[in-house]
Amino acid sequence: MKPIKFEDILLFENDNYLIINKPPYVSTLDDRTMDKDVNILRLAKKYCADAQVCHRLDKETSGSLAIAKNPEAYRHLSMRFENRQVEKIYHAITNGVHDLQSVNVFLPIAVLPKGIAKIDYSEGKEAETFFDTIEVFKKNTLVACRPVTGRLHQIRIHLSCLKASIVADLQYGGKHLYLSEIKRNFKLKRDAEEEPLIKRVALHAQALVFEDMNGETIRTEAPYPKDIAALLNQLRINK
Repeated sequence: MKPIKFEDILLFENDNYLIINKPPYVSTLDDRTMDKDVNILRLAKKYCADAQVCHRLDKETSGSLAIAKNPEAYRHLSMRFENRQVEKIYHAITNGVHDLQSVNVFLPIAVLPKGIAKIDYSEGKEAETFFDTIEVFKKNTLVACRPVTGRLHQIRIHLSCLKASIVADLQYGGKHLYLSEIKRNFKLKRDAEEEPLIKRVALHAQALVFEDMNGETIRTEAPYPKDIAALLNQLRINK
């Protein structure tokens, strides 16, 4: 992976907040890997010494991520997250064709010791997500996901409950997608092994909306990274 320049992923900046378009495969905070420098918090602190990440995205997930530049801004946005006053919109590419119109999933989620989530009616915490179909393809669907709560793997497990698991989300019932499945007269080169069109969970934090400390509304939209843009391009030309 090429070194990340913080300025290149910056979508928005004012006196209180930085909002970035997080690349896939980069941890939000320190993880268990040996290379402790490659994570969003450390990159942000080199840009702004008092930076604090206000929420997390999974390592594989790309998109909008808010970072506070001072403690007051961090407390303000943390409270807004806690009170469910932040609008988060994710785009997911699912396996299968699905007509989802303001579909609401309200199922409690519990986190297991291995960092895997499951639906658990007795021990789980309240979790709610709204889903809407954006675009339908031959065998897949682009879905807008609006989580009300922020549980671990919430969108992924709620989509799996709708039998609409995300492409390449092997943990929650998703499958890899290959060009040979959607392209007519596809021919693979001799002795070549076909690679999936995307190797990570096809989930992107597309937009983030919240109120700043002065009452102004901050809204950012994160462009798709190359892998999701390329996947959508193939789905569209092979409808």
